Amino acid sequence: MNAPQRYERFVLPEGTKKVSYERDTKIINASSFTVEREDHTVGNVLRMYNPSNSQLHRDPNVLFAGYKLPHPLQYKIIVRIHTTSQSSPMQAYNQAINDLAKELNHLKSAFEQLLGDRAYDCPSS
Repeated sequence: MNAPQRYERFVLPEGTKKVSYERDTKIINASSFTVEREDHTVGNVLRMYNPSNSQLHRDPNVLFAGYKLPHPLQYKIIVRIHTTSQSSPMQAYNQAINDLAKELNHLKSAFEQLLGDRAYDCPSS
């Protein structure tokens, strides 16, 4: 069978960078970020279909944000960002990642608190 091994979907090969950056040579303030060993899960979280809930579209300096999965057997996404002259794609990407980490930490702590509260409500056996 020609299918790659399952672990290749998430294990980063030695010497491979998780994220690589490439500046667009034709459009000012546009860049592509290749994120290795990720798929639609991360792509959708960074740039969702509803712009009001999207990490990158919350930034008023982002003119365009999108991602693509080049091929189903290539475990990477390419995130493309175009910004105004007041910001850079690198700043927008870093801000989106930092904001997302804060939101996920908040979600985790709220969930753990809810679980802790529920533990006292359950009768012991």
